Amino acid sequence: MKNWVKYFRGFAVLLLIGFVIYGCSRNPVTGKREIMFVSKQQELAMGAQYDPQISAMYGVYQDTELQSFINQKGKQMGKISHRPELDYKFKIMDSPVVNAFAVPGGYVYFTRGIMAHFNNEAEFAGVLGHEIGHVTARHTAKQQTNAQLAQVGLVAGLIAGGEKFAEFAGEAQQGLSLLFLKFGRDDESQSDKLGVEYSTKIGYDAKEMAGFFSTLKRLSAQGGRDAIPTFLSTHPDPADRNRRVATLAQKWQKKDKRPSYEVKRNEYLRRIEGLVYGEDPRQGYVESNTFYHPELKFQFPTPTNWQIVNTPSQVQMAEKNGKAVMLLQVGKGNTARQAGETFVTENKLQVVEAKDVQVNGLPAAVIVSDQVSQNQQTGQEQTIRILSYFIKYGGNIYVIHGMSALQDFDRFFELFKNTGSGFDKLTDQSKINVKPERIAIKKVPNNMTLQKALQTFKVDAKRYNELAILNGMQLTTQVKSGMLIKVVE
Repeated sequence: MKNWVKYFRGFAVLLLIGFVIYGCSRNPVTGKREIMFVSKQQELAMGAQYDPQISAMYGVYQDTELQSFINQKGKQMGKISHRPELDYKFKIMDSPVVNAFAVPGGYVYFTRGIMAHFNNEAEFAGVLGHEIGHVTARHTAKQQTNAQLAQVGLVAGLIAGGEKFAEFAGEAQQGLSLLFLKFGRDDESQSDKLGVEYSTKIGYDAKEMAGFFSTLKRLSAQGGRDAIPTFLSTHPDPADRNRRVATLAQKWQKKDKRPSYEVKRNEYLRRIEGLVYGEDPRQGYVESNTFYHPELKFQFPTPTNWQIVNTPSQVQMAEKNGKAVMLLQVGKGNTARQAGETFVTENKLQVVEAKDVQVNGLPAAVIVSDQVSQNQQTGQEQTIRILSYFIKYGGNIYVIHGMSALQDFDRFFELFKNTGSGFDKLTDQSKINVKPERIAIKKVPNNMTLQKALQTFKVDAKRYNELAILNGMQLTTQVKSGMLIKVVE
């Protein structure tokens, strides 16, 4: 929710190109001719279109030195790739989710969540090569024809049909807070090979890439909203994958014939010291079923046991069975009534009820509206009902939408009403002055186990397993005197 108004202005639901030119082209990696529904020019245009929207939706993490490191390694790798002519661009997304992804045209993204979980430069280089491989082999372009970009947004387009509403609800429920492409196993295996090749060619030990897959597997197994298993879901079995990548690394090192390959563990750990870890409460956080935004100074109640996904442009809340969704965003207009009228007009809604109200002393408007459409699968008419609160506060119009299928609306009405009418100013300084956790790098004083080292640095015992994964180790792993490890402070 950081810089909400700046990011939200002009943001629209990401639309995929509906009509593409059918053609046949030669794959830059395999050299084989293949049917391609997206031209290279379209591919470049897509990347240029998606990039500012992705940046606005999720926010860019501001760390000049770390960004400079990624740019340097990314440009170096791009030059030795199968598509050196592309102007590759790299960004760190301000998200705790552990993931990396790419879109057509050479745009590659790393979350701060995945940057925190790398334990050396070689691991980073392997994943960097994997993502560049998706671009060079044109996997990202091929997926466009299947419209498999996970999309998150407001009502426009998403509640045009019940199937779209259910799709959105499912995505919010699963915690999909990033756009990413879903590739088949063959594509993923090919990108693994390219990750090994590219990282080896710029001098890194690609065997470390295999070790990082174990970290991803452990994150996936433990679950949690910061652990998105999509990076693993369409890949081969992790154990087989590790063995295959290690074998490929040995073959490439014999072929490349360098005297040695870089790992650079300490150098990388020093680079990420101070990196924000986990959710950044300055951008909004949930505590005891209340969402607090310290910078914009507002709060509102959240339903118990609902999945909540916070992004720079909206807060998404989904009922566990996907039957209802709530969103908080910034509306358009100078008054609450004007914002409501704009929302109704732009989305072609049928107003059931509308009135001006006060919400905890703030001027507001409440609208109940329907979106009626035809189910494309069944041909039957269906209605999504929406309860919307438009609240003027701090120079903005904040909007809370609660929506469900018409037949379920009464069941969720009180929850929707409780959240909308509960919006209020935030004045509690203890909630306003919260600070994020950050990565701290510590030097182990003596030879001991990782668990003993964590005890030495006064880490909460409840977080031992979390910190073991963060360090890419087991709690029983022996660490030596002077070795650097990560803790969270």
